[in-house]
Amino acid sequence: MFSVRTSKSGREYSPGVLLGNWYEDVCLEEETLKDFLYKREKGELLIQKSRRLKDTLYKKEQLSISKDGFIHFGDTVLFVNPDSSRFPEEKALITGGNLSLAVNPDTSILYTGNKLSAPCDLSAIESVTPIGRNAFRILSIEGEAMGEPVRFGQNFGLGATGGFQDKMLFLASDHRSFQNMAKKSSLQPVSLTDELSYLCSWQASFLDPQLRMEYEGLPVPANTKVVVVHSHTNQALAIPRTFWIRTYFGKECEVNCHTYLNSHKAEESKNYWIIVTGNPSDESTTMLDRPNPPSEEIRAQNRDLYAES
Repeated sequence: MFSVRTSKSGREYSPGVLLGNWYEDVCLEEETLKDFLYKREKGELLIQKSRRLKDTLYKKEQLSISKDGFIHFGDTVLFVNPDSSRFPEEKALITGGNLSLAVNPDTSILYTGNKLSAPCDLSAIESVTPIGRNAFRILSIEGEAMGEPVRFGQNFGLGATGGFQDKMLFLASDHRSFQNMAKKSSLQPVSLTDELSYLCSWQASFLDPQLRMEYEGLPVPANTKVVVVHSHTNQALAIPRTFWIRTYFGKECEVNCHTYLNSHKAEESKNYWIIVTGNPSDESTTMLDRPNPPSEEIRAQNRDLYAES
């Protein structure tokens, strides 16, 4: 418990050895212990703040349940980039599987308070379980009523609280510059801000570019692949999966705002997003956990088995 000090002869002594300014050293150690006990009682120790922060950010969230199969203003959803390891254009992936968009607060939050502060970074995490980090709310930008379906080509906002419920930040992006770019890919960045402006407007586009005009104005289906486009810069939200960043929670994938096109002028899997809603049969899971319905072949086999029995 006592700090070690060195005498003039080079030998090390603790304050228990009455040598030199031993009384001052004892008083200093007692004050340090009293300060530690006081901070522990008040919950101001760094390890206590870190534990509370993780408990909040990883607290389970309840996603909205879509009764008509569409996304609505006011819904709490996940934005999941589906597994792209099977696509031929993906050669140098850092990680496969489904990745969800999540807030990535700076470590300064441990010292500044118990809520998200702007600007706040984003990252992609492997967990697709709804928690405080990756739960986003669909917001109305142009005065639409809560509960109305979001339509293709219609502006909407994305808000996140990180599980704190005190202050909501909004997903925003702006043109790339020397002072404003993604850390690893050097492309257009995305971040969370506390001002809901035109930089926070996003649109959902149909996955197939050839049918995009036909689907303009139709409701956006839930749990289906779409492309999320920034309204101001016309760049699509993306997870390259080839760049990782070091965060407070470990290594995670970088998120940027850039449209990756293949040889057919169509978006690559980096720009695919599934807007995931809650599972109506089990509130603790999502529609990604719901088993797929049986195929026609399996249904025919089941009918034959029932007929024979």
